[in-house]
Amino acid sequence: MTVSRLAPGVELVTVPGQGLAVRTQDGEFLRVDTGQVPSAELVARFEGGREGSPELEKLVAAFEGAGYAGECAALPLAGRAVLVLGDKPLADGLARRAAAEGAAVMRPGHDEVAALAEEGAGLPHGVPAAVVWCLDSPVPEGLWDAADRLPALEIGWLRCHREGFQAWIEPLAAEAGDVTAADVRLRRLAASPAHRELAAYWAGRRTAETQGCGTEASAALIVELLTADLIAWAGGQHTTGRLPVRRRLRRVDLRDLTVSEHPVLAVPAVAPVPGRGTPR
Repeated sequence: MTVSRLAPGVELVTVPGQGLAVRTQDGEFLRVDTGQVPSAELVARFEGGREGSPELEKLVAAFEGAGYAGECAALPLAGRAVLVLGDKPLADGLARRAAAEGAAVMRPGHDEVAALAEEGAGLPHGVPAAVVWCLDSPVPEGLWDAADRLPALEIGWLRCHREGFQAWIEPLAAEAGDVTAADVRLRRLAASPAHRELAAYWAGRRTAETQGCGTEASAALIVELLTADLIAWAGGQHTTGRLPVRRRLRRVDLRDLTVSEHPVLAVPAVAPVPGRGTPR
C-alpha cells in the first residue's frame, strides 16, 4: 500500500455547505472538487487510510502532482553536504538546523573554502553540496571573492552578513550566471544615493561597535530563513513566494524582525576597454 500524507503546512478544511478546501503553505484557500468521491473518504485517505477507488486515487495523485501531498519522504537535506562557517551564533545554529533536516554538515575554514572553489577539493564524491557563510559584521573586502567561484562548479553558495541593525541574506547561487556576493555589492552601490559613504563603511572606515545588535530571536529567524533557502535548493525550487530564490535579496531589521525582499540580478560582464590601435 502506498501511504500518502499531506505535505507540511497543507491542511484540508471542511467548509459547511461547500465541501472541502485546501489551505496551502502560503495560507491561501483552494476549493476541491471531489466529484463522486465523498469528502470524508479523501480526508481519511490522507490520515493514513487504505487505497480506495480509482476515482479516489486520481484525487490523491492530483494532490501529489501539485506538491500538496506525497509519500512519507526522507528529510529534505538528506544526501547533501552543507558546509557552514562564520560567526556564532548564526553558524552554530545553522549547522544544527541543517543536520536536523538530514544534511551531512561540515565546518571548513577560510582556506578550505578557497581550495574548494579552486578545484572542488574536500567534498564527498558525487554528493550535492552548498557552502553557507554567516557573518555578524559587514563583509571585509575580498573575503568572499574565492567563494564567488563556487557556483561555476555547481556548488551552492549562500551567505549573510550584518550592518548595524540590518542583516542581509543574499540569494543562493547554484550555477554559473547566478547572483554572487560581488554582484550584490555592485547593485547596492548603484542603487544607493550615498554610494561613497557605503563604500567607505564596507572598507572599514567606521567606528567600532560598542556592542552587538542582534538577539537570540533575530539569530533564530535568520537561521530559519537560511534553512528554507537550503531546502529550496535541495528540492530544485527556483521560486518560493513572490520572488525567485536565486534572485532575492532579503533585508532583516533586527529591531522588530521585519523582513523585506528585493529583486537583484547578476551584473553582466563588461568588455575591456580597447587599447590604442586595437581594431573596433
